[in-house]
Amino acid sequence: MGFLKNLFGGGARSEDAPAPGSQPARPGAGDDDQARLSEWVRVLRSGGGIRPGAPLGPLVARAGELTLDSPYAFKRLDAYLTAGGDREAEPLTLSLTRFEAVTLVESCVALARCAREGVDSWEAFGREVERLRYRGGKRNGYVSRLHYFSEWIADNETRGNVRDMGRELGGVEDRRPLRYITSHRSSYPALASDAVFEAIRQIEERLDATPRWVVRPEMVSQAAAGIEPGDILGFTTGVKGLDVSHVGIAYRDSQGTLRVLQALFSSSKVEITSEALPEYVVGRKSTGILVARPL
Repeated sequence: MGFLKNLFGGGARSEDAPAPGSQPARPGAGDDDQARLSEWVRVLRSGGGIRPGAPLGPLVARAGELTLDSPYAFKRLDAYLTAGGDREAEPLTLSLTRFEAVTLVESCVALARCAREGVDSWEAFGREVERLRYRGGKRNGYVSRLHYFSEWIADNETRGNVRDMGRELGGVEDRRPLRYITSHRSSYPALASDAVFEAIRQIEERLDATPRWVVRPEMVSQAAAGIEPGDILGFTTGVKGLDVSHVGIAYRDSQGTLRVLQALFSSSKVEITSEALPEYVVGRKSTGILVARPL
């Protein structure tokens, strides 16, 4: 189904309080999800990382530790479409029991934010995910989702949710046009609609004006000193029309080695890489990394 189909799958859905406007209700937590949310917020708040001016990244990395060994969930964000759902009324897909690469990142940042605010309701968690996943923080159908991860970073940076670290870490500009979704129309059920296809095409064209700062593989070792635990990593690709083929969270082990905490399809779970980040980038045959710092 294509790289972005794999990248933007998601977790299991449940039911909750209605979201504003015409969008369907926010999913509510199952017992296991709510239990994890309450316990994990408690653990994050008891760890000493919440104080005025403290960076969010260490909380994001700690949240990632709590998810380790959770099972991988494949392509759940689009499950409502394959079931015949309305493209204009995308449900908010949430889970703390199953993760895909992007939903792991979003969930860990949302968990860290909930812990910082001292809230553990499922609706609060959903609000945090929604403000990360959708353009302008507003869920308004399939088109409002941030499908290209470089736009996910750029849009969230404009709203103060993350800081793009690529240029600061020695990244080089990548202005290749992003056309992967519209050039693989049959792989995306929502694009059966001409209106949705045209809307995505226009978004792709607008993204031509948004530079992407890629830290190339030969520079990752040098840049690693400036990458902090909890930073968000997008693994770039040379595939025509595509920016990122995988995402994860920067993680430093007890020896200070920088690794990647990730949800990986091939291992079917959340894990920490055995390789250090520079070796992992080379092993994946990535063209480099995008780096964003959660705020």
